[in-house]
Amino acid sequence: MTTAPGTYAPRPGAAPLPRMIGAQAALETRMLLRNGEQLLLTVVIPTLLLVLFSSVDVVDTGSGKAVDFLTPGILALAVMSTAFTGQAIATGFERRYGVLKRLASSPLPRWGLMTAKTAAVLVTEVLQVILLTVIAFALGWSPHGNPAAVLLLLVLGTAAFSGLGLLMAGTLKAEATLAAANLVFLLLLVGGGVIVPLEKFGSAGHVLGLLPISALSDGLRDVLQHGAGMPWGDLAILAVWAVVGLAAAGKFFRWE
Repeated sequence: MTTAPGTYAPRPGAAPLPRMIGAQAALETRMLLRNGEQLLLTVVIPTLLLVLFSSVDVVDTGSGKAVDFLTPGILALAVMSTAFTGQAIATGFERRYGVLKRLASSPLPRWGLMTAKTAAVLVTEVLQVILLTVIAFALGWSPHGNPAAVLLLLVLGTAAFSGLGLLMAGTLKAEATLAAANLVFLLLLVGGGVIVPLEKFGSAGHVLGLLPISALSDGLRDVLQHGAGMPWGDLAILAVWAVVGLAAAGKFFRWE
């Protein structure tokens, strides 16, 4: 059997940009979900903290059920663990091993690579939110408020933490990024209003309230626990962190 000339002629060239970004985003998501350390940060620790502190009266969370206070903070912690800590560590080691340098020379543009990484973060966060929400409901959580406000808080929180994570990964050595990202995670877990109310820190609570994790925790708590409308103050804090973090990451990020 013969075929006409040109039937199987190669067609060199890059794939369409949306397909390239989608393929890279799927790869980034699979790599993130297969990483044991990433799963510890993104799934195990938030879940254990939610179950433990909702079941055992260790921290004074004020009036009402502990799970109603804790769930918004744990959701904020989940965003930080994925968008900041996990992304900073993974990107830092990709930069060290030359992965970013090679990807930057591929047909996928650099902004497309960052878009794919952001999409992977968003997919992971959706899975986190679903899991934590199911567990919180099982523990007796009673949320209120406007879903649009919750979504806006989560999006701005993701942007803020992503910018800070990429800034750290693109300027520090991989080992320094690993240590610094984990240290910041622990410090913000304790002093960011996730588990311990900021009122417990006295006058320092006003300063701690300007941190992105505090703004995200308080904003989610105002909406989900107290049924407030748009928490404009917390949204403004997150927006400032997002603009500053992403702008600094775009200016100082080094690909190798």
